[in-house]
Amino acid sequence: MSRNFLVVDPEEGIEVLKGLASTIRIRILKLLHMEGSMNGNDIAEKLGLPQSTISDQYPVLEAAGLIRTETQKARKGNQKICHSMFDEVLVMFKEDISPLKSNSIEVAMPLGLYTSCEVSAPCGLCSSEGIIGLLDVPDTFLDPDRMKTGLIWFTRGYVEYQFPNNAKLSQNKIEAMEFSMELSSEVPGTSADWPSDITLSVNGTEIGTGRRRGFRG
Repeated sequence: MSRNFLVVDPEEGIEVLKGLASTIRIRILKLLHMEGSMNGNDIAEKLGLPQSTISDQYPVLEAAGLIRTETQKARKGNQKICHSMFDEVLVMFKEDISPLKSNSIEVAMPLGLYTSCEVSAPCGLCSSEGIIGLLDVPDTFLDPDRMKTGLIWFTRGYVEYQFPNNAKLSQNKIEAMEFSMELSSEVPGTSADWPSDITLSVNGTEIGTGRRRGFRG
């Protein structure tokens, strides 16, 4: 599912900063983000605040471009529906935003920072300090210390990584992607010609499969 980002330079996005400079407005934005569009009465009820207090926040949030409101017919009269405009707001100085506008964007992902996994033994995690958790216990792959991982091995299964879409932040269209990693079907104590396949997939699309000794690329 696509996400909407807003990148703000604090020297120019004063209205946005004003919109965020309130606990009540932050609670409204969080509620709309978590539960979707809703009317003022529902917002007031969810937050346990007077409807008049909520209504006072609309002009500030709209001026900041953080919400959009529309009037719809209700059983009795009209009701104002509030829509959240962004999933995330990034406050960055121009010097930080500029690299996002270049033709090349690089993201380095730590080996242990996978967001999903399913593995079978023999398996394990290893850092420069030694073995992480227990050997041949798949649940070890959920150990918080996995962030230190420098080496992963398992018999069957997968590890999945989620990358931020920095091209969208810079409002650029992705024309090409390049991956650099090292994968191998060999581990100490096993046959160098073990007939295993290692597959790289992106968004459910198979990119390539390394046979036996894996691949580097």
